[in-house]
Formats: sequence, C-alpha cells, structure tokens
Amino acid sequence: MRVCINKESISDPLLEAIVVSLEDIKATNIVYLKVSQVTAMFDQIVIATVESGRQSRAAVQKIQELIKPYGNMKIFGVEGLETGEWVLIDMGDIVLHIMQPKTREFYNLEELWNIY
Repeated sequence: MRVCINKESISDPLLEAIVVSLEDIKATNIVYLKVSQVTAMFDQIVIATVESGRQSRAAVQKIQELIKPYGNMKIFGVEGLETGEWVLIDMGDIVLHIMQPKTREFYNLEELWNIY
C-alpha cells in the first residue's frame, strides 16, 4: 500500500522507481512526503515497513542496483544495516527510511513531518 501524505502524485521517475522497488521486495505501508518547503536538507522522504533485517538488506540492495543507471544519483550513506530495525538511505534530495513495524510505530515519522 502506498500513501502520498501531501496529496500530490509522485511525478519524479526515480522516486516512482524507488517506490516500485520497495513494493517488489514486499515492503508495506509505503509513504511519500514532500518536505522541500520545511527543510533545505532534502526534498522528499519515503518511509516503508519491512518485517525483518533480511528484508531491510534486500531493500537496500535493490535500491543500490536501481540507481546505477541514474548517473546523477548517488547514495551518500546507509545507516542501520547491522540490525535492520531502521535503515536510512541518504540519496541527497531523497531520504529513504526502511523500518520494522515496532520501530516505525514508536518513532512515527509521519507525525513528525506532518506539514499539512
């Protein structure tokens, strides 16, 4: 399931490909937030739920493969792969949070970034 918090459709082809890749590895509750009007650090956030550390690592691997053809896109950092409870992938303009259910519920990033 995919939700667009800011009620805009995803028009960026790379962002759409990221969301489709997450769906391919069976990530759930995929949420897209456009936050460019709130922070200058990045423009978009994607949050997805996975059930295990193995699924987190599969998502990171899939995203790394996905961005290779995009010459101007780079992964600046990946944090949290050790446990896989909360993995953050920093791609500059896009920040991807891959979280297990309890962690996602506890931190509730959607509420933190609720700008509407």
